[in-house]
Amino acid sequence: MAELLAKTACDGLAPLTIGGLSLKEASPQVLTSLAPYRDQAQALEAALQTAHGLSFPAVGGSTRGKEARAIWFGHDLALLIGPKPEASLAQHAALTDQSAGWAVMELTGQGAEDVLARLCPVDLRLSAFAVGAALRTEAKHMMVSVHRREKDSFQIMVFRSLAQTLHHDLKTAMEAWAARG
Repeated sequence: MAELLAKTACDGLAPLTIGGLSLKEASPQVLTSLAPYRDQAQALEAALQTAHGLSFPAVGGSTRGKEARAIWFGHDLALLIGPKPEASLAQHAALTDQSAGWAVMELTGQGAEDVLARLCPVDLRLSAFAVGAALRTEAKHMMVSVHRREKDSFQIMVFRSLAQTLHHDLKTAMEAWAARG
């Protein structure tokens, strides 16, 4: 009988350090989409606060609890990152485990904004995209989620099947940015 081994979405993609920038796979965490049922947004908000100590993120934002984060993930949609969601949330929202479907990478270092500017057609400067901001956009030709975790730290998520392509495109942009310095 064949033995199946679980692999992360970025398995085989080496962490990179180029010109003071770092790109690596984020530590594996549970990813759960939260889509509130009709007329259940306020109840979900209260349940999230009770269960995880955070609120449902506003459009383009994120929230933090002790062990979990929630990022805006689309119209009436958030992504809970961290622990498995409390079962009580299912009374107020459709919960879908997204953990195996996404590659999650972290780009850190001074110049990370400039690297992403080479790929994304949105303004990711700190003045327009503050710490905690989250959005869905294009990175070259792929749809991604970008979340600014800290001043010079971004979480970038792409469908699992595009992990290698995103890694390559980020590496190329990092090399081009470093060559200018």
